[in-house]
Amino acid sequence: MCGFPGAADTVRSRQLRGQERVITANRQTSWAFADAFVAEDDALRWARERAREAGLPSVSPGTGSALRLLAATADAKAVAEIGTGTGVSGIYLLQGMRPDGVLTTVDLEPERQQFAREAFRAAGFAGNRARFIPGGALDVLPRLADGGYDLVFCDGDRTESLEYLAESLRLLRPGGLVCFEGVFADGRTVDSAAQPSEVLRVRELLRTVRESPELLPTLLPVGDGLLCAVRRG
Repeated sequence: MCGFPGAADTVRSRQLRGQERVITANRQTSWAFADAFVAEDDALRWARERAREAGLPSVSPGTGSALRLLAATADAKAVAEIGTGTGVSGIYLLQGMRPDGVLTTVDLEPERQQFAREAFRAAGFAGNRARFIPGGALDVLPRLADGGYDLVFCDGDRTESLEYLAESLRLLRPGGLVCFEGVFADGRTVDSAAQPSEVLRVRELLRTVRESPELLPTLLPVGDGLLCAVRRG
């Protein structure tokens, strides 16, 4: 036999490809439905619009609702956020946190943090529910208290993700959560083509979190990928 497929094999192959397209289409539709499952209020829509105007990415509704759920599940009183943006993720985190919880949020741009202040106020949160620290994450995080946080959300420079992980392990209490946004990198993380250094760092982050004996990880297919891990006690 020469190994070439016969007519029946070719038909079968086409049928399988057709089934794969249907499955893929159904999966994408389901993901889109899941990502839009939770409706956003006026404050979130306002913050999201400010992000669009500034050309900034913001977490998807599915990612935001996952963060809110995780904060609530952890009964979080202290949360650290890397990347304030215009406040979209911060609102979701605050909604899930305890009523007396405080969000510490870090961003290089004070102007963005001013938008977030307005968004938090519009969402009904008192001014003492958030602590805004302008500056680079790797300059600010070492000043935060060891073991003082229930959740750390990382949405900053991807090339610094491994450093964020190291700082998060120091900041988190046993049983605390660390989450990284955007680990799919618009599909480039699993693309076999040559990739820039930021994508290579994300791949290294994924391997490190998956293989760490200190962490219990999962990867949630919401937004552009949400990597989450619990720090073991």
